[in-house]
Amino acid sequence: MKIGNIDFGNNLYLAPMAGVSDIGFREECVKAGADVTCSEMLSARAMLVNSKKTELMTITSPLEKIKVGQIFGHEPEILAKAASNPMLEKYDIIDINMGCPAPKIVRNGEGSALMKNLPLASEIISAVVKATTRPVSVKFRLGYDKDISVEFGRMCQEAGASFVTLHARTQSQGYSGKADYEAIAKLKASLQIPVVGNGDVVDEVSYKKMLSTGIDGVMIGRGSQGKPWIFGELLGKNLSNIDKFEVISNHVKTLRKYYEESWLTLYLRKHFLWYTSGEAFASEKRLKLATSSSVDESLRILAEIFEHN
Repeated sequence: MKIGNIDFGNNLYLAPMAGVSDIGFREECVKAGADVTCSEMLSARAMLVNSKKTELMTITSPLEKIKVGQIFGHEPEILAKAASNPMLEKYDIIDINMGCPAPKIVRNGEGSALMKNLPLASEIISAVVKATTRPVSVKFRLGYDKDISVEFGRMCQEAGASFVTLHARTQSQGYSGKADYEAIAKLKASLQIPVVGNGDVVDEVSYKKMLSTGIDGVMIGRGSQGKPWIFGELLGKNLSNIDKFEVISNHVKTLRKYYEESWLTLYLRKHFLWYTSGEAFASEKRLKLATSSSVDESLRILAEIFEHN
């Protein structure tokens, strides 16, 4: 896949995940083989007031190859201003979130709620496209409560989007049920712009199934949680000698450059639990990880888990 002078390499994408795809995690995914990385969801309105929290979320790494900054909101003029905000200068692509199913996002008429209002969604895309010279993409779902993905995708194309990403579930499904790969294939066949597929890619079998839809790229979300090396697995790399504790340590080391220790202690708990999911003899220690009072204490527990295994 290539758009303008941007070559997407192996077309493997790390999904934008709120509270997950931080700079440390993105670095480990890039080391494993992800050629495209996305920021966490960035509030367009927060960028308007130069939120320090949002600014921290826009930190990128020299290791990242193709950087996508994802913005969300429901006001075309605000999203257009966000696209030209200096915080996003480092990104190669601007993505608009029209698929998040989180209730607090939907209540504001943002994320997947925009799939119920195609005129407004079109206006938002057009405004962002006019506000930047960079490619603009749109990430959306099948629909709010029924599949309108082809209609929505055509609207994105007509509004000026350079490519789209489809998470093949409806808003009402959330993350339950199975992703509809037939719908992804149908969307791909209906558009002239590239289509990236997202949903349920967790191993080589599901990866090949996604590729069989004919899509131009594959986005990995939950399949990478606690397993950034999944990108290497999908690329056929030999990972028999992977040092999981080293991966975790590097993740922590990177985050410590930017965030306060007290915040990291709570934030990293979910990452540590994902990293140790399925590890033999780890159940008692995972309980300790969930209540650990410091990052260093957590690292000591993790060292014991991976030394044991």
